Amino acid sequence: MSPPTMKAQALHPPRWSPAMTPTRLGCLAVSMLWLLAACSKPANAPTNGTAPPAPAYTAVARGKIDIEGGLLSLSMPREGTLAKVAVHEGDRVKQGQLLAALDTAPATLAVDGAQAQLEQAQAQLKLLDIQQPVAKQRAERLTAAVAAGAGDGQSADDAREAAAQLEAGHEAAVATVNMATQKLAEARYELKQRSLLAPFDADVVQVSAQPGASVSPSSGPLFTLLPEKPRIVRAELNESFVGVIQPGMHAEVVADSGPGAVQWSAHVLRIGQVYGPATLENDPQVRANARTVECVLAFDQPQDLRIGQRVIVRFGTATTPTPAAPKD
Repeated sequence: MSPPTMKAQALHPPRWSPAMTPTRLGCLAVSMLWLLAACSKPANAPTNGTAPPAPAYTAVARGKIDIEGGLLSLSMPREGTLAKVAVHEGDRVKQGQLLAALDTAPATLAVDGAQAQLEQAQAQLKLLDIQQPVAKQRAERLTAAVAAGAGDGQSADDAREAAAQLEAGHEAAVATVNMATQKLAEARYELKQRSLLAPFDADVVQVSAQPGASVSPSSGPLFTLLPEKPRIVRAELNESFVGVIQPGMHAEVVADSGPGAVQWSAHVLRIGQVYGPATLENDPQVRANARTVECVLAFDQPQDLRIGQRVIVRFGTATTPTPAAPKD
């Protein structure tokens, strides 16, 4: 009879003591509360359980760095053979500095010829300046003698005619001197046109000239200059944003080189009045269909950026909306 009794005891689990039940239930409750707290509140989550929204801007546009007027392309104003190229790419030139010069022999000869003609006209005028008072005085004396009955009337008439002719010759000589002076100025101007000078302080970006080459105004630019002017941004503003962007509005200019790019503070100078295609858009389909307006911005602080650099312009101050208070 003993084996059945042992089997019956193995089939029934041991019963808990009433004294142990409150302790086990308390431990289980504490464990559940801890697990719920760990799952509902991550270590780096905001206190109100809401993720921070991304910064919002009024508009965003593509742009590029430029200067007012753009790069300057220069060609020789006259046809001829280059005798000298005075600068190289990368040089910094001052206003009035020589860039290149043509063969000046023909122009120099023209200046010398005009100078000789002027000197000749001036000598003729000087001679008439001497003859005219004498002839006038003689005519007055003969006229007075005729009036007094002591002179020949014909001689007086001839003297007056000679004086009048000298006066007319004097006027013609003055006109000849003026014309010779004008021709000399033209010859000197043509001589200056044989030299190409820097119109203002600038950096030489490109040189397409060498001594001995035949050039003309129609042969294309020989020099490309970057004027020393403040950098600006030319942005292509989508037509949907034209009404919300105003001159003076703050903007952030970011280099179009991926995350972590340098950014600069700027403000809107002006907004164009003409719609055009989007030339800075990478997607060909978007570039063909989009219509944009040029928006020009100035940097708040002078920047020495490369012309043509692509940038992203964010108009307006980035704002982070204040999250709503949690409801009870």
